Amino acid sequence: MWLQQYIINDIKPVNINSKIGDLKLLFNELTYSHIPIENEGVYLGCISENDAHCFESELIIKDCNYAFEGFYVRNTTNWLDVLETFAKNSCNILPVLNEQNTYLGYYELNDIIGLFSETPFFAEPGSILIVEKGIQDYSFSEISQIVESNNGKILGTFVSRIESDVVQITLKIGNTGLNDVIHSFRRYSYNIVLGHEQDTYVESLKERSEYLKKYLNI
Repeated sequence: MWLQQYIINDIKPVNINSKIGDLKLLFNELTYSHIPIENEGVYLGCISENDAHCFESELIIKDCNYAFEGFYVRNTTNWLDVLETFAKNSCNILPVLNEQNTYLGYYELNDIIGLFSETPFFAEPGSILIVEKGIQDYSFSEISQIVESNNGKILGTFVSRIESDVVQITLKIGNTGLNDVIHSFRRYSYNIVLGHEQDTYVESLKERSEYLKKYLNI
């Protein structure tokens, strides 16, 4: 996915010799979590709004350089890595540098999330299924085979959680109902964490449980 068209450069990095008060005024005018800092055209990092408001306004920014956060992405960075960088740094603005480390501008979080929402994982009709299995026991080739053997099409899939040697995989499946797919996953010893369609297996267990209760009460 081509992202360079989303680079914004209406905010220039603040010079390291400016005062913290200048940063505070800029933060008051904007809704960004961070502001980029530069020295003689070289990007040095960002200062967060929270940190800026902790410093005295008369201080020079370079005297607070220990608060700089050096995150950035390249203009060639793919969109998933861009999203990951946003998440890791809890920011809504992300400086963009080229291969020569020249500051080109920044990405805004809402723009990148908007792109994500246009992918088939969100835009195409389908069902969400979350399965889990031992981390040594699952494979994406097996997962694809299970879905496709039931005439389903995978619109997107990713590892959504790893804990105690168990991995969770989230799938968006189109072109079929979930029930047959769910039954197939169970036959391959996958645990079903979530299925957004009616799971007849679970409903059947509930009905049998209610029947057993009635029988025992006779």
